[in-house]
Amino acid sequence: MSRTILITGASSGLGEGMAREFAARGDHLALCARRTERLDQLRAELEGTYPGVKISVRALDVNDHAQVAEVFQAFREEFGQLDRIIVNAGIGKGQPLGTGRFDANRQTAETNFVSALAQIEAAMEIFRAQNHGHLVAVSSVTAVRGMPGNVTTYAAIKAGLAALCEGLRVELKKRRSPIRVTTLYPGYIRTEINEKVKNTPFIVDAKTGCRAMVRAIESGKAERFVPGWPWTPIGFILRRLPESVLARIF
Repeated sequence: MSRTILITGASSGLGEGMAREFAARGDHLALCARRTERLDQLRAELEGTYPGVKISVRALDVNDHAQVAEVFQAFREEFGQLDRIIVNAGIGKGQPLGTGRFDANRQTAETNFVSALAQIEAAMEIFRAQNHGHLVAVSSVTAVRGMPGNVTTYAAIKAGLAALCEGLRVELKKRRSPIRVTTLYPGYIRTEINEKVKNTPFIVDAKTGCRAMVRAIESGKAERFVPGWPWTPIGFILRRLPESVLARIF
């Protein structure tokens, strides 16, 4: 039976890649992003390749929090239900603290956490009403420890997102709810957001990375590093290294 999957930030990068993977599995897609012309192109391509898949696209700026709830509800009404919502939209800006670039760090915090919170709020309202659903939040391997330089704010925000999802999982377990929550910790996957970043060890191409993300989502596990190798052992080690060692590595 086909599911309906909503993906934010679906016009490029990881969102676009996951949309391709889910369409190949026969899932219906609710895709949203700011760049609707790219969404339209993606829809035309996927409908041509997978004629049995229904694909709907809508404009969404996740920093417009009222619009987030409106778009999610509109998709739910259109499809009848939403089986999975992937909170993927985000940005990669950031500058070292104290260098006069509070604007960049604030934008990173607002888009990657406050707007993610708005998406999770809207998703959970739908899932609670349905009494089922799978929420997926895209964090980052950088969330496992505090990171220096340009990544400091980004890593802290992604750690906050992971903690938010963990708290939600605990609440749902207490209530014995059938709603599931998965946190993904992607390593370096080559997309537009990091195409100019030089220090990207173990980087994989977008297709490989997105395929690993979809496999991790389908596993239903609470938390997954993606790709699993080598990021699962790297994440384990990073969580335990002393700060003096981190300072030499990064």
